[in-house]
Amino acid sequence: MARVAFIGLGNMGGGMAANLARAGHDVRAFDLSPEALARAEQAGCLPADSAQAAVDGAEAVVTMLPAGAHVEAVYGNLVGRVAPTTILIDCSTIDVATAKRVAETAWAKGLAAVDAPVSGGIAAANAGTLTFMVGGADDAFARAEPYLSDMGKAVIHAGGNGAGQAAKICNNMLLGAEMVATCEAFLLAEKLGLDPQRFYDIASVSSGQSWSMTSYCPVPGVGPETPADRDYQGGFAAALMLKDLRLAMEAARGAGATVPMGARAAELYEAYAAEGQGGTDFSGIIRMLGANRPLTRSRTEEE
Repeated sequence: MARVAFIGLGNMGGGMAANLARAGHDVRAFDLSPEALARAEQAGCLPADSAQAAVDGAEAVVTMLPAGAHVEAVYGNLVGRVAPTTILIDCSTIDVATAKRVAETAWAKGLAAVDAPVSGGIAAANAGTLTFMVGGADDAFARAEPYLSDMGKAVIHAGGNGAGQAAKICNNMLLGAEMVATCEAFLLAEKLGLDPQRFYDIASVSSGQSWSMTSYCPVPGVGPETPADRDYQGGFAAALMLKDLRLAMEAARGAGATVPMGARAAELYEAYAAEGQGGTDFSGIIRMLGANRPLTRSRTEEE
């Protein structure tokens, strides 16, 4: 087992660091939040006083930070401190240009780095069932893969540095548009007199089937348990979806790509967050689309 530095112990990073510790690694964890550090210690990590202290002697450094500026700042401070054999793994969701830039910062010091954003949400981070989309050279991916496998169920090499972020941005743009369309379909079905459970039973085995329908249904009491059954608390915050959609729009502009569905999803999530709903699950947008009148169905209701 290896010594691993883990920087960034938020809702996602805390569970990820805990899984590395459960796998037997010596995890030196750092976060600006004392509460996050305390939770990491309870999960088997050793709290560090600073990011610099965390990386001393580390064979791998994992970062899970809010934005590209944070990642760039951490890399700028740490690449001159770690050993040449250390693998740098950034699991944050950031823009492609910054991901490439921080990799170049690492290369300049003779270090290998990968971008490895995740899919799966808080529950998957805690359970160790995340999907990692990894950008980096073949040898860097091979060195990062064992650590990522200890935190996830799927580790996929997307291509060179920045490719992991590109895959994450495209995936979440699809998810955002898909969720909006799923919410619209349920609301229209209700207007047309269809019972939401009956509509789910039909659409979930028909051509309208999607992950947003069958795994993350936005209607309370329909399908498997989701944040909709907890008043849209927990899960994947709308503010994070909006962050990813903004990154997608930035990437689309830079690439000259036409993304009308993604652009409309971004506009709708901007409006939803502006209503003060950024902290709720992103499936809660059904309440805005339905004029704040959510569909409800009791799980004990007679069929």
